[in-house]
Amino acid sequence: MLVWLFEWLSESVRAFNVFSYLTLRAVLAMMTALAISWLLGPLVIRKLTEMKVGQSVRNDGPQTHLVKAGTPTMGGTLILLAIGLTTLLWGDLGNKYVWLTLVVTLATGVVGFVDDYKKVALKNPKGLSAKAKMFWQSLIAIGAGLFLVNVGQLPSHTGFIIPFYKEILYPFGAVGFCVLTYCVIVGTSNAVNLTDGLDGLAIMPTVFVAGAFCIFAYVAGNAVFSRYLGVPHVPGAGELIIFCAAMAGAGLGFLWFNAYPAEVFMGDVGALALGAGLGTVAVIVRQEIVLFIMGGVFVVEALSVMIQVASFKMTGKRVFRMAPLHHHYELKGWKETQVVVRFWIITLLLVMAGLATLKLR
Repeated sequence: MLVWLFEWLSESVRAFNVFSYLTLRAVLAMMTALAISWLLGPLVIRKLTEMKVGQSVRNDGPQTHLVKAGTPTMGGTLILLAIGLTTLLWGDLGNKYVWLTLVVTLATGVVGFVDDYKKVALKNPKGLSAKAKMFWQSLIAIGAGLFLVNVGQLPSHTGFIIPFYKEILYPFGAVGFCVLTYCVIVGTSNAVNLTDGLDGLAIMPTVFVAGAFCIFAYVAGNAVFSRYLGVPHVPGAGELIIFCAAMAGAGLGFLWFNAYPAEVFMGDVGALALGAGLGTVAVIVRQEIVLFIMGGVFVVEALSVMIQVASFKMTGKRVFRMAPLHHHYELKGWKETQVVVRFWIITLLLVMAGLATLKLR
């Protein structure tokens, strides 16, 4: 929105041309999202408290979590509000990738909101049924895949890219690409949701990964840099730096209130949406494997649940003391803050490894 205003103003005052630079708008977007989260955070927390949408706690989990019962949840609405407003302010609203990513993120957030609302406001412990949740997530992801197939201009825009090689491309075709898009978006969405179990555990890795994708989006959208680094050039993808910066800023602002001891939890409305947003960006810039690397904590958390369920059904035994994995370490004696900070450190190392793939080709 502001892009159009500054373009018009630059016709009279050349100084406004500075706002045409993606890097400047990305910094401003991050600061704007951070400010929105900070300023609106207390208001949102107060409103959620008045609505009595408190978090419920599992009796079979770590006993230290019992004090969290009643803490307001659905704080992800604050994150989505900050991301949405910031992207609309600083993003190029004529860019199809900006709209796709924003729609996928907000639509998945609506699914999470309905699930949270049923659980905490309507006191329905099951919330939105697993089948219904998966149906809507699948519909959103497949819709995104079909959209990208229709706007793809080159084989590399819909093929499977191996990040460690410059020339390896596996053409998937329309159906294969939609399946890939579905797996990435839905998988990441649910993985982030499973990770969101401790104060600040999910949001900081999300900030790290979103910040790294600012770089990948910028490179993918720049013909010179993408050719030099051997990254598929996707015209218009550079504008996603605004969305990623907004996610990072909104996440940092939310962490101010979500840090231990948390004043608010993001709930499914935030976790599902953030994961879907990251997955969409990864598909657009053709870095699905890099997302798998940088989001390794999310992947391991999701795998721990699948392994636990499969093992118990087949053998009647549990591999972990409790799943997801962060609860396993809590029951082993790690303090909550130790688990969170150590998972942050691991994510930072994985993000650095993901960024290294830009040159390891």
